Amino acid sequence: MALALAAGRPASAQGAKPIKVAAVYTVPVEQQWVSRIHKALNAAKDRGEITYKWSENTANTDYERVMRQFATEGSDLIVGESFAVERAARNVAADFPKIAFLMGSSFGPTKPNYSVFDNYIHEPSYLTGMIAGKTTKSNVIGMVGGYAIPEVSRLMNAFIEGATSVNPDVKFLVTFINSWYDPPKAKESAFAMVDKKADILYAERFGVSDAAKERGVKAIGNVIDTSAQYPGVILASALWHMEPTIDRVLKAVSGGSFEPADYGPYSYMAHGGAGLAVDEKLVPKEVLDLVKAKEKEILDGAFRVNINDAPPKSTA
Repeated sequence: MALALAAGRPASAQGAKPIKVAAVYTVPVEQQWVSRIHKALNAAKDRGEITYKWSENTANTDYERVMRQFATEGSDLIVGESFAVERAARNVAADFPKIAFLMGSSFGPTKPNYSVFDNYIHEPSYLTGMIAGKTTKSNVIGMVGGYAIPEVSRLMNAFIEGATSVNPDVKFLVTFINSWYDPPKAKESAFAMVDKKADILYAERFGVSDAAKERGVKAIGNVIDTSAQYPGVILASALWHMEPTIDRVLKAVSGGSFEPADYGPYSYMAHGGAGLAVDEKLVPKEVLDLVKAKEKEILDGAFRVNINDAPPKSTA
């Protein structure tokens, strides 16, 4: 477990006292999902709104201890991901009812102080699926995920639906590596899919794009845009923006109006919580036009992407 401290700038011009925020992460802050939370909190720190401590690479068995440490240090808000430590996180929150908690979770909020969030980026995932479905030549797409939990499955299912909506002949190879951060394992899984004729890889985990680069196939990114690191490889990425969620929570905490709530919907495209990045040099204009039209339908409320949390299955 590594501990870091980033002190915020002086309070704002109005003299408001910065909010004391702490975060507990089970993976490195460079990991896709956590990096979005870390980025949003650092932005608030740079604005002088918060002070920010965090713990990364925190083992599940040590998670509760670190949360309690931050709570006893006088944090106003504690942020983290509680998927594998749900009971422990909720126990800590119950023992510190005056502290606000915002935790990534598959479950609901709990009174008086436990709010939840998730990265509902199924909408841009659908759009990246359309791009993949229209771009594949082998009609085989490989998909490597971390765990077959709702938060991962819904993105993969949306991608599959997007792909089949424009190409009913496309087939999928699906593998879960049962780890949040194991690039070598993800890479090996992706290699096996290329050997089975996959010419596009869905990179839900780090390591998959490396395999795509080495084998000369294309990839679809998830959560962050890594096209600069993999030029000519990443067709498109479904992006997560945590700022709409974090900014709303900070406003509630600073204004004394924080209540337990589900902040998941603030990851939708309509709230600016999700977006689409496309390499227009790799995606044909007619495909891009098709995707832009569907994106407009989503933003206008004329099309709704299904939320399917069931684990996806291979069809190839």
